[in-house]
Amino acid sequence: MKVAVIGCTHAGTASILNVAKLYPDAEITVYERNDTISFLSCGIALYVGGVIKDPNGLFYSSPEELKKLGVTTKMSHDVLEVNTDEKKLKVRNLKTNEEFEDKFDKLIITTGSWPIVPNIEGIDLENILLSKNFYHSNTIIEKAKNSKNIVVVGAGYIGVELVEAFEMNKKNVTLIDSQDRILSKYLDKEYTDTAENAFLDHGVKLALGETVNRFEGKDGRVSKVITSKGEYEADLVILCIGFKPNTKLFEKQIEMLDNGAIIVDEYMRTSKEDVYAAGDCCAIIYNPTGEHGYIPLATNAVRMGTLVARNLVKPTTRYMGTQGTSGIKIYEHNIASTGLTENYAKELGIDIDTVTVEDNYRPEFMPTYDLAKLKVVYEKESRIILGAQIISKTDLTQCINTISVCIQNKMTIDELAFIDFFFQPHFNKPWNLLNLAGLSAE
Repeated sequence: MKVAVIGCTHAGTASILNVAKLYPDAEITVYERNDTISFLSCGIALYVGGVIKDPNGLFYSSPEELKKLGVTTKMSHDVLEVNTDEKKLKVRNLKTNEEFEDKFDKLIITTGSWPIVPNIEGIDLENILLSKNFYHSNTIIEKAKNSKNIVVVGAGYIGVELVEAFEMNKKNVTLIDSQDRILSKYLDKEYTDTAENAFLDHGVKLALGETVNRFEGKDGRVSKVITSKGEYEADLVILCIGFKPNTKLFEKQIEMLDNGAIIVDEYMRTSKEDVYAAGDCCAIIYNPTGEHGYIPLATNAVRMGTLVARNLVKPTTRYMGTQGTSGIKIYEHNIASTGLTENYAKELGIDIDTVTVEDNYRPEFMPTYDLAKLKVVYEKESRIILGAQIISKTDLTQCINTISVCIQNKMTIDELAFIDFFFQPHFNKPWNLLNLAGLSAE
C-alpha cells in the first residue's frame, strides 16, 4: 500500500506516526513545504514573550524521527498538482527546483490552514507580519526587539495572547478588531468585559469596532495604521485576522464548504474514494448544532490525524465530533469555553436559556479562596446543554472539559445538577460549581 501525505503539522504528523505503527509494510511518503514538522503554533506567544526559552520544546516530532520509522520524508517539497482520479501528484523540490511525479494508493490531505491576508492598501510594507509557523515566530521576536509601538490586528486567541506577550515586554500595544469585543467567537460579553479590563489596566490600547482601511509607511516600513475611526503609530504590525483552509490544490475534485474546508465523514473520508483529510484543512461535525463547521484547533487535528490511520483500510473508529473546546490565560484570569455561547446561539436562532453561578470555588474556612463564574447555555425545550464558559483566578478550566463531555453525550442541565463529583475542601465545595449550575437552572 503506497500512502502519500501532503502536509506535516499536527494532523499530518499524527496520521504518519499511526499509519507507520498500524501498517508497517506500507510505503509512506510525506511532502512538506518547510524543513520542520509538528510545530505547536499555540506556543508562539509564550516564545515571543520569553516564557519559553528553548523553541525546540515546541516540536514534538522531527523529520529524523519519521525517517527512523521508514517514512520517505520529502522536506522542502511543494506539491504543485494533484489528480485524485488518476492517483498521482506533481511535486517540486524547493531546494533544487526539480519537478517529478509520484503515485499513491491512498492520499492523506493534511495541508492545514494559512492566515487570512486582506487586500488593504500598504499591506506589502515591511514589518507587517503573520503569525502561524516557526519562521514567523522568529521573525516576530527579531523585529519586536527594536519596535516601540506594536499593533496587533485581530482579537482572537493568537492576537490576544501576542498582545499580552508584547505588553509584558514593555511595548506600547494597540489591539484592533472589527468586532466590538475581543474573543467574541468564544465568550459572551460578561466574560470579555473582564478580559478587556485586564488589558486596559495594563496599558493596552483597545481599538474595537474598527476596521483597518490602510497602512502608511516611511522608507518602505509601516509607520501608521489607519482605521475607520482613528490612526495608530506602528513600528510593527502583526496580522491575526483568522485562518482559511489551504485546499486550493483540490478545488473541483473534492466536496468542500464555501470557504474551501474539505468535508469529511465520521471516518475522515472525503467525497473521493481513497482520499482522506484531517486537521485545519477540514470541516468537521460541530456537536452543538450537528452540522459541519470550520473549527481549526490543534486538538481536533491530532484526533483526526490519528483516526485517518485507524480508518485507512476499512472504517473502524468513528469521529465523535467536536465542541470546539478551548482555553486561555489572560494575566491572572483563567478562562475556558466549550460549545455555543449565548450570543452565537441566538444568532443561529436557537431557543436557549442560560444559567450563571458565581461562588467561591472552595470553602470559606480555607486560608484562601477565589470567586469563579460559570455560565451554561442549554436548549430551552429539551434542556440539553449546548455550551459553557468559566473564568476564575484559580485554574478551574478543567470544569469545561467536563461540560464538553456532557455536550458530547447530549446531557441535560437537570442531569448536571446531580452528577457525582468528589468533595475535598482543598479543591471544592460539597456542591460542585457544575452541580450548582444545574440546581440553579431547575
